[in-house]
Amino acid sequence: MDQRLLLMHQTMLADAPRLRAYDRALEQAVGPGDVVVDVGAGTLVLSLLALRHGAGHVWAVEADPAMAEVAARIIEANDLKERITLVVGDARALRLPQPADVLVCEMMGNLGPEEEMAEVLGVVARRVLRPGGRVVPRRLVTQLAAVEFDGEGWGLWGPDFLGHRLDVVQQLVEPQAHLHFFQRNPRLLSDPAPVADSPLGRAGSARPRSGQRLRIVRAGTLHAVVGFFTADMADGVSLSNFPSYPGCNWAVWVWPLRHTRVAEGDELRLDLRRPRGGTGVRLATDWRLDCGVVRAGRS
Repeated sequence: MDQRLLLMHQTMLADAPRLRAYDRALEQAVGPGDVVVDVGAGTLVLSLLALRHGAGHVWAVEADPAMAEVAARIIEANDLKERITLVVGDARALRLPQPADVLVCEMMGNLGPEEEMAEVLGVVARRVLRPGGRVVPRRLVTQLAAVEFDGEGWGLWGPDFLGHRLDVVQQLVEPQAHLHFFQRNPRLLSDPAPVADSPLGRAGSARPRSGQRLRIVRAGTLHAVVGFFTADMADGVSLSNFPSYPGCNWAVWVWPLRHTRVAEGDELRLDLRRPRGGTGVRLATDWRLDCGVVRAGRS
């Protein structure tokens, strides 16, 4: 068994706000006796929450054979064979003996769309969800924002560190995304702007829109553009990885920029680009950003 896989799920299980958001959302979505499909079931946490809220039966779908073996052991250890059916394979090929009442899934990446949750749930909903059935989460939005770091991360490579210059390091850094857990919230120089907005359980994809603009609303030093997701879980329930919170298992996507002074009214013109083909789309650090600054008063 790949220990890294277990450690990844260990981290997700320790993310209390994540579990609390799903618990509250499933409490609203699941009715007594409902048939629930858990897409990407992993360690069956969402399946168990669905049962807790009255589900009659859960179809737990897991594509990774190694993770499915873990799920099978959990079912066996808890004597749940009559309540949870484990399906090993691609959820998009799922067939059920009766329509499902609820789909639940946690396939959000650090940016949101890397694991193609919108595409997968669109197919699954069309195949197995009854008319009027519920999907958790309901919507997934990816946002970008211009930031100035507060003495950490990319903000450290500046002109004054203990009276010395470290900004020469900026010349060595290639344009590439990285992931960061913020210890101190950065200063937002722009309001966050959505670049992808996907109602889940419908046909379509979460491909980012091109030609995005961020208007600078606070003067400062532009250190980076950050990307993050917000999931609309249910009425009054949302889940986001920005600002970072203690125990969050999703880092924030960061595209570092040469430190640049910006003024109110300046604009950033952005294109968020997903990798082409293959498995690269699932790696947040393979996503790229084209970025340029347009000064206020210039077209």
